[in-house]
Amino acid sequence: MDLVRFREELTACRLCPRLVAWREEVGRTKRRAYRDWAYWARPVPGFGDPRARLVLFGLAPGAHGSNRTGRPFTGDASGAFLYPLLYEAGLSSKPTSEPGDDLRLFGVYLTAAVRCAPPANRPTREELLACGAWTRAELGLLREARVYLALGRVALEALLDHFGLKKGPHPFAHGAHHLLPDGRHLLVSYHVSRQNTQTGRLTRGMFLEVLLRAKALAGL
Repeated sequence: MDLVRFREELTACRLCPRLVAWREEVGRTKRRAYRDWAYWARPVPGFGDPRARLVLFGLAPGAHGSNRTGRPFTGDASGAFLYPLLYEAGLSSKPTSEPGDDLRLFGVYLTAAVRCAPPANRPTREELLACGAWTRAELGLLREARVYLALGRVALEALLDHFGLKKGPHPFAHGAHHLLPDGRHLLVSYHVSRQNTQTGRLTRGMFLEVLLRAKALAGL
């Protein structure tokens, strides 16, 4: 399997009935500001450099963000925060992301623990476990990855599950750095969600510091 085949198979997934119902209901009812949009309303595949050395791993698509646009961190406040900082760090070709544009990421790949928008941004444990099969497949195709940056507690715990590691020795804390058994690196940040960035829990400077550290460890 390659990433093209992976995306084809992923976007046909209907494994979790609650998530399927929610993502499609959001796509039908829409938000007034996006009433003219044809929502993606399917599982959202990862986006970025297939030879990425740095993987940014989030929680799940936003209902009116990537569930609408079909690209991770695109179409809502999380992307408006993230993409300019990727550009500032020299990891992208432009500071904005729009569906169908010519944006390129340099050595970076974006994905998430759950590929369908969950109600209230809260996937269940069962849904996380079900999507773990997609995580194994997708991360397995990113053979040059050296650094994983977990965005938020749920993302960290999903990556720990993926690598077969226990939570205790790998606590969640912004800026934490955990060395994986094979010598690769797992870094941690608060999620780039609106609730974190608008309250000041996560500032541009805080995230850029972690991002630049991840870039250096990845040799980018």
